[in-house]
Amino acid sequence: MAISASLDVTRRLDRERGNARRSGSGRLRRLLGSDEPIRMLKRRHGYFPRLFVWREHRYHVYVVERCWTVSRPGLQGPVERYVFRVRARTHSDDGPSEEMLEVYQDVKTSAWYVRRPPD
Repeated sequence: MAISASLDVTRRLDRERGNARRSGSGRLRRLLGSDEPIRMLKRRHGYFPRLFVWREHRYHVYVVERCWTVSRPGLQGPVERYVFRVRARTHSDDGPSEEMLEVYQDVKTSAWYVRRPPD
């Protein structure tokens, strides 16, 4: 997706989120899912995610497919984050599993979050 198209999508989502807040509807949140906090344990080269804990499972990042920086105005002030689309493996009672995830760091708070990327 081109950068301008990505910006248009994020601006539209910001507007929809604002409308959802005003109307009291959680429809958009249900559609998009919510970003969940994670605990980052290791980073590769001090920058790329390598190992993190999400929902009490350890995820080992074996591929960073894409990374980008988001810097745009938001409804509650500027939004600045480092975003990584990764492939990560985890082991559960059902055995090993593999997922495509978006992991990002909020620059303002240094907190890390994860979400499933849109299809």
